[in-house]
Amino acid sequence: MSSAPAKSLRFRNPRAQHDFKGRTSSIVAVGSYVPERILTNAELARTVDTSDEWITSRTGIKERRIAADDEFTSDIASKAALMAIGRAGITPSEIDLIIVATITPDMLFPSTACLVQQKIGARRAAAFDLEAACSGFIYGLEIGQQFIMSRTYDTVLVIGAEKLSSIIDWSDRNTCVLFGDGAGAAILQNRPDSHGLLTACMGADGSKAELLCMPAGGSRCPATSQSVASRLHYLRMDGKETFKNAVNAMLTAAQEVLRRCELDITQIKCIIPHQANRRIIDAVGERLGAQPEQLFVNLEKYGNTSAASVAIALDEAVQSGRIQQGDLLLLVVFGAGLTWGAAIIEW
Repeated sequence: MSSAPAKSLRFRNPRAQHDFKGRTSSIVAVGSYVPERILTNAELARTVDTSDEWITSRTGIKERRIAADDEFTSDIASKAALMAIGRAGITPSEIDLIIVATITPDMLFPSTACLVQQKIGARRAAAFDLEAACSGFIYGLEIGQQFIMSRTYDTVLVIGAEKLSSIIDWSDRNTCVLFGDGAGAAILQNRPDSHGLLTACMGADGSKAELLCMPAGGSRCPATSQSVASRLHYLRMDGKETFKNAVNAMLTAAQEVLRRCELDITQIKCIIPHQANRRIIDAVGERLGAQPEQLFVNLEKYGNTSAASVAIALDEAVQSGRIQQGDLLLLVVFGAGLTWGAAIIEW
């Protein structure tokens, strides 16, 4: 696909025209990492009341990756980051800012981003964590773009990373089959010959926060023997309501960024949705009027990796040749909070 549709945005869309007066922000390289251990549906069926058929028919997931006991979110994030750094042809010392999107930090503080800074040797970089659950990577891209457009920083590293296996109740078949571990990373810089991130929208609805949450571990419910006995330190989800809200929010977000850029879904080369559930992905794609070949899905291999989901899928889409320079991409996400977002990118 040529870059002509994106270039025309400079003149047709007031928001885009305003943005392009400053520096643009492009993803110049991506990387990802998933742990070696594969946990299949058949293995799960030996420990909980489920089956490969039950999981696959309801979610589309066949297997997921599980981090080793001594492998933490900062380790996973660092491996994805180093891959992106290498592909960008830069050194860690050139990174100005590290943003890590995660709901499974190594610890409550300091931030996982600071731990990543140390592990990759990015001594000059500022660093902070961002918590927007499965929407975290798009939130991070938009925040990183602002630093580049304002000329505060030249090179921003955005990472989505999770060790969800550490907060999963492995006796709950409704949640333990859904999630996996992994990380994806992107290097943002100004690329003069590209428009890069054309627009992004973000949203939230805190009134529905309890649909998907981990009740204990914060100031509201600190760790006690009672909270542990009550299994409050594990992820909990109202699956039916989460599904309904996910489809509606992702559809609305996708339509909003298309409207801002005055694009039709047929002009999008690759749609990368949050990899949570095949039924959600298909429902959003159908309502957008997308063709099946426009959707990039790797859910069957990794399950829901939360903030890492879209980042890992983006890396795989690029490495597989599904995305070429000048292509228009639509990223769309939904997560706990509730949070959601979408972005259109000229690659």
